[in-house]
Amino acid sequence: MKIKLLGLALFLSFGLIQAQQKKTELFNGKNLKGWKKLNGTAEFQAENGEIIGVSTKGSKTSTFLATSKTYTNFVLEYEFIVGEGLNSGVQIRSNVTEKDVVYGLQVEADDSRRSWTGGLYDQSGKGWRYPLEYNKPAKAAFKKGEWNKVKVVAYENRIATWLNGVSATNLIEEEVTTGFIALQVHNIGNNDAKDGILNKWRNITIQKLDKEPSFDEVNAPEVSYLHNELTDTQVKDGWELLWDGKTSNGWRGAKRDDFPTFGWTMADGILTIQSSGGGESAHAGDIVTTQPYQNFILEVDFKFTEGANSGIKYFVDTELNKGKGSAIGCEFQILDDKKHPDAKKGVQGNRTVGSLYDLITADSRIYVDGLKPKKYVNYGKWNRARVEVAGKKVRHILNGCTVVEYERGTQQWKALVAYSKYQKWPNFGEAEKGLILLQDHGDEVHFKNIKIKELDDKNPSI
Repeated sequence: MKIKLLGLALFLSFGLIQAQQKKTELFNGKNLKGWKKLNGTAEFQAENGEIIGVSTKGSKTSTFLATSKTYTNFVLEYEFIVGEGLNSGVQIRSNVTEKDVVYGLQVEADDSRRSWTGGLYDQSGKGWRYPLEYNKPAKAAFKKGEWNKVKVVAYENRIATWLNGVSATNLIEEEVTTGFIALQVHNIGNNDAKDGILNKWRNITIQKLDKEPSFDEVNAPEVSYLHNELTDTQVKDGWELLWDGKTSNGWRGAKRDDFPTFGWTMADGILTIQSSGGGESAHAGDIVTTQPYQNFILEVDFKFTEGANSGIKYFVDTELNKGKGSAIGCEFQILDDKKHPDAKKGVQGNRTVGSLYDLITADSRIYVDGLKPKKYVNYGKWNRARVEVAGKKVRHILNGCTVVEYERGTQQWKALVAYSKYQKWPNFGEAEKGLILLQDHGDEVHFKNIKIKELDDKNPSI
């Protein structure tokens, strides 16, 4: 069901919800009737009106306690305490494979400095869908070592969460799923320090929704994964599709006036550059927008094959390089960091995925306290690139986390350029406006959900 069918006035909040069915207790407070254990070796028990999950040394996979019933549209409420130093969560609309692997959306419980409790993660699937970097004020709602209250509303494509009354997420998924609710005890391997630590849940209730609920006021920003489609909120906010999902309208070859007649394909709403041996713009060639952009927010979902290299460029001037190779512009790098040799070239990783190619290394630790080093982005899965430009200030965001920030035209910028492969291009990256480019680097890479929001050129802000 498309999100537009949900109505223009579907705003989310911690307010009253209109539904025909009554609230049902998923846990009777006495035993685990109606639940079943899946996956790992951690144990669950019912005690004093609580479900207790015990972290277990040596468990190679997470352990889940799942409801026997499945749900699609509902209001789920529960309270939890996550054990010190542990990671946990509650699965919603989830399922299990024939190999006993649990997959589906998880409402995060995070005791680390990262503070993403209440965020939404796709377990054994697409990865983070709504890390709380999208809604940083909500990170302060978590109470370490205390009971926390969560509310989840799932209706068709939309899932929203609240943590201790604070609006945490506002997610528009690309598809509607049905599945069980499950409590997670995360695997800890052979970590002695985390062995025997308790996760607790209580007051677990669910209310099925038979019709579209009424909500009012949500503070969490909307994050949408609709397939080449804008939500009503995005349209009102000034977003436009940069690729319509079907045709080459608005795009041309970087070194030609029309769209390439081979090499680039469009099928099932996915734009693909085909593999041609790994050469830089040596086959079908790069493609660029027919319109230049000055101040904007650009989002592109991308998926690369094993060992692939590509990029998303901006401030591109197709007149600069008439010879071999790619058109010149600032580049959000797309790369298989583990398998492509370019990851070890350049300076200190400044050619890895998310980096400002050959200039600034992508590193989310600089911007998010408690994050591990920038994780390898797996080939074969969709990832989201976001480039924000406001005047001279630019930001790269990879899967919701800022990984690069810089200011063009400064002394530091000029020094970076002087020691890069761009040193021969005068005033590189300092043009007032330029084209947006998707790169043909001879490897198979896929793109979708390409959209842009232009900012006020007189007073841009990000």
